[in-house]
Amino acid sequence: MALSVAQHQPQPVGSARANGRRTLHELDDAGVVQRHLDGDAQAFGALVDRYQPRLLNFINRIIGDRERAEDLVQEVFIRVFRHLHRFDQSKKFSTWIYTIASNLAKNELRNRSRNPLVQFPTARKSWEAGPRPLQFEDSSARPDDLYRARHLADSVQQCVGRLPEHHRDVFVLRELEGKSYQEIAQITGCNLGTVKSRLNRARNNFAQLIGPLID
Repeated sequence: MALSVAQHQPQPVGSARANGRRTLHELDDAGVVQRHLDGDAQAFGALVDRYQPRLLNFINRIIGDRERAEDLVQEVFIRVFRHLHRFDQSKKFSTWIYTIASNLAKNELRNRSRNPLVQFPTARKSWEAGPRPLQFEDSSARPDDLYRARHLADSVQQCVGRLPEHHRDVFVLRELEGKSYQEIAQITGCNLGTVKSRLNRARNNFAQLIGPLID
């Protein structure tokens, strides 16, 4: 990327690259996408930096296999790179890339059945409080509390993994990723009524599965 630097006062290469990266990271998704389409060689890397951790967590939560999730994340970015020139920029980039990730995760679900580590006692409050994702274990908690949380997490993994596939994806998108109903509808290709119905059933099913394990 061309930088506004006088030729007689060149910046070190590393400094120039760092400045370029900071500039890209200050842009919203639409701005970074446009920079990529305009030929900025660093723009796509900024998108990867922005979404790789999120997508890895998302796919891993769906399929329960981190190594395989890493492979699928790479596949997501390959597809994005190949088709970004056809992306409708009137849409949200985050919804588009999550749709790609969700479709890849669904394909993997036939052979995978493990899911996220969450603390169920916070679940009902989160369901009633709005779009905030379920809370994860607190790293500042005492060791005995962490032990109990992780023991519970093993049971939670099994229960979420037992949710039907079409319930599991909306559950993860809403309760773990904090996506809006509208975004979930776009990502899954379902209407809002179907999303809400599936989410309600997933919550009830999950509660019934986990209840006996935490009494």
